[in-house]
Amino acid sequence: MGDGRNVVGIVGGGILGLAVAREVLRRRPGARVVVLEKEAEVARHQTGHNSGVVHAGIYYRPGSLKAELCTRGRLMLRDYCAEHRLPYQECGKLVVAVDDGELGRLDALERTATENRVPGLRRLDAAGITEIEPYGAGLAALHSPATAITDYVAVARSFAAEVVAAGGEVRTGVEVTAVREGASGVDLDVRAAGGADRLRVDRAVLCAGLHADRLGGGIGGEPVPRIVPFRGEYLLVGPEKQDLVRGLIYPVPDPRYPFLGVHFTRRVDGSLEVGPNAVLATRREGYRRRDVDLRDLRDVVTWPGFWRMARRHWRTGVTEVRGSVSVAAYLRGASRYVPAIGPADVARGGAGVRAQAVDRDGSLVDDFRISHGDRVTAVRNAPSPAATSSLAIAEHVVDAIRWERC
Repeated sequence: MGDGRNVVGIVGGGILGLAVAREVLRRRPGARVVVLEKEAEVARHQTGHNSGVVHAGIYYRPGSLKAELCTRGRLMLRDYCAEHRLPYQECGKLVVAVDDGELGRLDALERTATENRVPGLRRLDAAGITEIEPYGAGLAALHSPATAITDYVAVARSFAAEVVAAGGEVRTGVEVTAVREGASGVDLDVRAAGGADRLRVDRAVLCAGLHADRLGGGIGGEPVPRIVPFRGEYLLVGPEKQDLVRGLIYPVPDPRYPFLGVHFTRRVDGSLEVGPNAVLATRREGYRRRDVDLRDLRDVVTWPGFWRMARRHWRTGVTEVRGSVSVAAYLRGASRYVPAIGPADVARGGAGVRAQAVDRDGSLVDDFRISHGDRVTAVRNAPSPAATSSLAIAEHVVDAIRWERC
């Protein structure tokens, strides 16, 4: 691929990598920017397999990067979709407590959402729940009318088109296998249809998602968490009952986990999904239970943090696996929120894989984690609400680039 001077290389053609490339070109018109994506198309993995929800900031610890960038990112994404005529529907969300034991957690969530200035937030009783969702059930809920849905693949493709229109490149079918930061540039080892090669860039931003821990290990001099992949499986509600839910219905999340729990999600195409769950995936891009990759599996089982995490949370893991195997078990929890939808009303749908960073002590990394070197920025952990926050994360990343090194 040759040698390139004054080039900014973006590794990863998901929504975040494309948003960063777009932001670089907005700030520095005429810059040479190249996005390297190993798949034949952009947005093939986490971007293309999520629930399409645009989060309003209910869950995230005040003062965290997630809270800050989700709040700004939602507004930026809303305006972007309006400008580019992309789907964006403010269908609203209910976070529902179904028993007395969840009310304390709902109170804490309300305080967090209020501090994060979630617009239009209201506390509802049981009657208020059915006013919003006639087939919903619960004791109390938080209603977030600004929570929305969109098509993140369409957004990512729009970002890619803007990058190309501004003079950048989006190279698909090019896998980056190693990153070496030096005093005069960054060497990217790449593999493509024509064979192996090396690309020299002046600055690199690594948005590698499910492979974030395998690239740029020493960037920023910080400990690197290991990516542990969790598959999230969805059920698709049949056409005869998909109109029983108007917007989004979520459980009160367990604060010990960064997952939000199985929920009812409308899609911009009018369909209704239930999910996702969270089961350990035996392949980083393993969207089916039978998908296994020995390297990916070895990376999980040799990581001390995985076993420490497993010892703490094995009971929850067993419950998630039971729900993965049995539709009836999967819906046992979800049906508490919409009793009219049962196992006979759903079919197995698609799945996604979440790149969950886990520290050596077994802690599930909750906040966005971004490391900065002299010439390389590495996005270590960017799970939900990264898609919601993508434009704001891009600003944050580009703000930190040391341009004098380029």
